[in-house]
Amino acid sequence: MRTVDDVITLLGGAEAAAQRLGIGTEAVRKWRQARAIPAKHWSAILGATGLSLADLPQPTDATAARKPRMETAPVTQTTTTPEGATAALVLADGSVFWGRGFGAHATTVAEICFNTSMTGYQEVLTDPSYAGQTICFTFPHIGNVGANAEDIEAVTPAARGLIVKQELTEASNYRATRHLDDWLKSHGIPGIAGIDTRALTARIRDGGAPNGVLAHPADGVFDIPVLVAQAKAWPGLEGMDLAKQVSTRQTYGWDEAEWAWGQGYATQTAPKHKVVAVDYGAKRNILRCLAAAGCAVTVVPATATAEEILGHNPDGVFLSNGPGDPAATGSYAVPAIQGVLAKGVPVFGICLGHQLLALSLGATTYKLDRGHRGANQPVKDLVTGKVEITSQNHGFAVDEKTLPDGVTVTHRSLFDGTNEGIASTKYPAFSVQYHPEASPGPTDSHHLFRRFVGMIETHKAG
Repeated sequence: MRTVDDVITLLGGAEAAAQRLGIGTEAVRKWRQARAIPAKHWSAILGATGLSLADLPQPTDATAARKPRMETAPVTQTTTTPEGATAALVLADGSVFWGRGFGAHATTVAEICFNTSMTGYQEVLTDPSYAGQTICFTFPHIGNVGANAEDIEAVTPAARGLIVKQELTEASNYRATRHLDDWLKSHGIPGIAGIDTRALTARIRDGGAPNGVLAHPADGVFDIPVLVAQAKAWPGLEGMDLAKQVSTRQTYGWDEAEWAWGQGYATQTAPKHKVVAVDYGAKRNILRCLAAAGCAVTVVPATATAEEILGHNPDGVFLSNGPGDPAATGSYAVPAIQGVLAKGVPVFGICLGHQLLALSLGATTYKLDRGHRGANQPVKDLVTGKVEITSQNHGFAVDEKTLPDGVTVTHRSLFDGTNEGIASTKYPAFSVQYHPEASPGPTDSHHLFRRFVGMIETHKAG
């Protein structure tokens, strides 16, 4: 019988094993920790290495004890409400997580995802890219900085619910103007506390993001079979165009720049370049970064045509982040982007904008099992060799195998090897999968806005 390390070596090392099996390197690390490999990977490993089933390390009683906590998590199929429970998270497979409700009294159905950020929960909750999703925070202390009117990425939050381990903590920050619970109620967002978020996260990590219903009824009555049916009936994000739901309905100008301690948000009064930002679900801080980089920003709806975009005579065009399936949004976005590319106008895309640029150049996209959501995602710049810690929120990815000639891969995830950036050699266009404005998150990637401006300046110089 081979050891786990033997198998990893035969697969070409931890990173190669992760890429060949379509998993993260963290999962491979857990193989070593448990000294066993989950059975779901055996078939792929046998095909890749030529080993027999008898060669693979088998779980022992000791390693079985170290399996993910989901196996013993407090999940039931009971229809009886436990004492003290005022909310429930009901998954499409019939699993029920009981807990204590907070926020709005409401029942919402959504895709259940997790976010690993340790700060910036208000920015996360107001990120339009979370449309159609309920967020499980892996960090337990949510609510400790309260809520305020400055730390929002959109006026109307798109997230459908909030899942946390501990009760919301009291605000302890000089910028707080209200309790997070009060803020959630004002936006009609329900929440649930007291569930095993580690077990839920492990479930999503290993089995993909499930559909689920978060129920926090005012009368405390739960009809579990009905809630299960609602979760099963929800179509999911694949094939769903959500950009239209969160996009602006009309064109407007933007001149607010980045925030500074003791000063608040600055104003761009002497812009050098005109940029049109196509709003597929743009975060405010992204627009601020463009303004801070010297751009007069005009924001247009997601459905804007190439003629409407080019009618503003832009020096550059920015493709924003946003929610939903890029293939669905691409039905109207791709022709517009292709029209802009044909005119040679510099283009910079992020997140959904990155995926839409790839589609416009001839590639395809696919849905990830669990997605990337958090402010601690390592990405390697293949051009410079540098590794940046990035802020991300996406559930789809560009399929590198479908990238045509004339498009190069510039960035790759060090978690699971998925594509994180492309550049065109035919057009002045590039994009990244992550959020370089980092709100919340590290500022490692702010330089990309300067790169975009540099591309504009080169293009203007002829």
